[in-house]
Amino acid sequence: MPNDHALLLDCIPRLRRYARALVGEQAGADDLVQDTLERGWQKLAAWRQGSDMRAWLFSIMHNLRMDQLRKPTLPTEVLDEATPPPVMAASQSHGLEVRDLQTALAMLPLEQRQVLLLVALEQMTYEEVAQTLSLPLGTVMSRLSRGREKLRALMDGRNLVAALRVVK
Repeated sequence: MPNDHALLLDCIPRLRRYARALVGEQAGADDLVQDTLERGWQKLAAWRQGSDMRAWLFSIMHNLRMDQLRKPTLPTEVLDEATPPPVMAASQSHGLEVRDLQTALAMLPLEQRQVLLLVALEQMTYEEVAQTLSLPLGTVMSRLSRGREKLRALMDGRNLVAALRVVK
């Protein structure tokens, strides 16, 4: 059975992938992963043995990201000789589709984007997402449904206008 430190290190690729999708740019995503790992390492004794460490680390990442969004900052991008050029797939249409998806994801409200990324990208169950984001299960399901519908509409180039309902 792997020790706690090995379990933490095994989560790094998923943390990086989720942070990149959540933040939208590599440098900020790397900083978020580093902060998450630092906090996780410091609080490793607080992790419940036998529970899902990935969900625990995603909760830490979620809380750190919320803290980042509350603080006003200026976006920066470090470009130097060591910065590798962007890698592009051979097919131009593939690159355009990925860019369009990334743009559409960025247009989703943060609450919907988080749930959608955790379910679709990280393949977490609804229950794991609810636990990670400290939300009721029904809220996770409704945010996921609304997020999927809005993402479909954005990718199809449709304007998504919600019909207003009268609630009595």
